[in-house]
Amino acid sequence: MSSSWRRALIGAGVIVVLAIVASVIAFVLRAQPVVQDFMARYPGVAEPAAGTPVGIPVWLNVTHFLNILFLMLIIRTGLSIRSKKRPPAFWTPRRKLFGQAPQRVGINVWLHNTVDVLWVLNGAVYLVLLFTTGQWLRVVPNSWDVFPHAASAALQYLTFTWPVENPWVNYNSLQVLAYFGVTFLLAPLAIFSGLRLSRAWPLKAPHLNRWVPEKPVRWIHNVVLVLFLAFIVVHVSLVLFTGAVRNLNVMFAANDGLSWLGTIIFVVSLAVLAGVWFALTPRVQKRLASLTGTVR
Repeated sequence: MSSSWRRALIGAGVIVVLAIVASVIAFVLRAQPVVQDFMARYPGVAEPAAGTPVGIPVWLNVTHFLNILFLMLIIRTGLSIRSKKRPPAFWTPRRKLFGQAPQRVGINVWLHNTVDVLWVLNGAVYLVLLFTTGQWLRVVPNSWDVFPHAASAALQYLTFTWPVENPWVNYNSLQVLAYFGVTFLLAPLAIFSGLRLSRAWPLKAPHLNRWVPEKPVRWIHNVVLVLFLAFIVVHVSLVLFTGAVRNLNVMFAANDGLSWLGTIIFVVSLAVLAGVWFALTPRVQKRLASLTGTVR
């Protein structure tokens, strides 16, 4: 077993142990009268702001799927780069990029950067539509009550009693904080740190690079990757365990029903994701990279 896999297994084991400890503590806390009073006052779902739209539009389903696709490829290529194995080929641009002479990079780096751009473009479309349609009111906290409600929701999750909610109308407060954090904190951090580590960053800028040194930024970039992975695992688990049929309808079929349409679209989406994953063989990556540069 490689050292990277060994570290991953150790990390997963530590996370499982911490989750069990947190669950035990949550059960003990919920048995206390003062905590029960707190949870009765703050059931986990804050009142939505006035004018908050009801329902999930189709464009949100589409950008959500594209986000899954691009994040999957970003994580795959990012882990490939971290492995420091020799890539199967190298890509060199045919012309200067960002005013710098053409320099070759591994095709895994080329694919990582290409998917990064697609992810950012998809995110830009998402943000424009989010703010022009009022959907931002669903994922941006509108009062300080969101924090005690989020604490209550966390206690309920940890004790396996899901918060009473209606995702078609309003997310619970822990979801609001999580979605807000991923959208407006993690994603910008990923973009900025990735930009600092890319060839687009001006290397001949000593003052700027003194203020934004590469080593800590690389550490931040890796931490963001881990946080994205943790969010995905928890998010997918809760979607499946807290009413999968209805949740999948909301996320993939833009409706609040209990039909199997969302589940069918979800299964098809998984097939597409798997198809893309296995189709991107080194040979295919070489062919795609050759469209924009020289591959050897």
